Amino acid sequence: MTKHRLLYAVSLGAALGSILALGGCNSQSPTEQLSTATTGTVAVGVDETFAPILQAQVDTFSKLYPYTKVQMSFQPEEKVMLDFLNDNVKVAVIARELSADELAELKKQTIVPRTTRIGIDGLAIVVHPSNPDSLLTMGQLRDIFTGKVKQWNQLSGKKVLGDINVVFDANRSSTVRFVRDSIAKGAPLTTRVFAAESNPKLLDYVSTHPSAIGVIGVNWISDHDDPASMKFLHKVRVASITARPNPSEDDFIQPYQVYLAEKTPQQIADHPELQNYPLRRNLYIISREARAGLGMGFASFVAGKNGQLIFQKSGLLPAQMQARIVTTQR
Repeated sequence: MTKHRLLYAVSLGAALGSILALGGCNSQSPTEQLSTATTGTVAVGVDETFAPILQAQVDTFSKLYPYTKVQMSFQPEEKVMLDFLNDNVKVAVIARELSADELAELKKQTIVPRTTRIGIDGLAIVVHPSNPDSLLTMGQLRDIFTGKVKQWNQLSGKKVLGDINVVFDANRSSTVRFVRDSIAKGAPLTTRVFAAESNPKLLDYVSTHPSAIGVIGVNWISDHDDPASMKFLHKVRVASITARPNPSEDDFIQPYQVYLAEKTPQQIADHPELQNYPLRRNLYIISREARAGLGMGFASFVAGKNGQLIFQKSGLLPAQMQARIVTTQR
């Protein structure tokens, strides 16, 4: 029997330990007030879906460069971009590139933004641990989120649960936008939907309401070295998803790194058990700084080798690491 797995060109090993060991290389004086790539203060707005992974980035960056202060603001995507356009934050971390209107507004301000893709995220569909319907097709998800399917027994015929309650992290979040645009295809969302106000509250709600279904960024439940992440994961059941027509049980997958990685049609033809997780999205860091200040320094760190290793450890897919499919025998 053959087993397939995904390997990265850069291995973790003792990578995070070596990252922190570099901290002693920073010899900047704490009295220097001018913001540089490794000194000063900068405000960063972050889509709150990515709070765990960006907090890990800031914690490591701050240990490497103790004369820096990265002031993080975790908000829904729309609020992050409003702060970014109004110059309340110099850097934004969101799950999309700038829109034409946003670029036009920055042009009026004579700002040339710098956008860098830093990772690939997967949205996890979470249900109550007692829910027997944990294998869902993209068509079924579309019917749930648009209200065409209102009860769980419409999916499997099992009358274990009643009405479906859809829960998001927050109003106007990137998660809501993704579901509306990429799953519902622009159709109105079901009326049986509400916002839990935060990702931890979303997980708490799903864990205590058997009929609930939630959508959450995978970085909240994917870092097996983070006790908080594992605590969240034990509260809920992660559904397996497929976009394949007439799927077998083996076609349903979860947002593991191996499925977040973009596979070519040839790779999928050679390894039919592999596929692209259908709820993938890119993550970007965007700077509006006019010169090489701390915002650009932090962006360079996140997009560089050390920051990418942190993405790899967290369960998200690093944007800058090449992946290859390796076949092993057992």
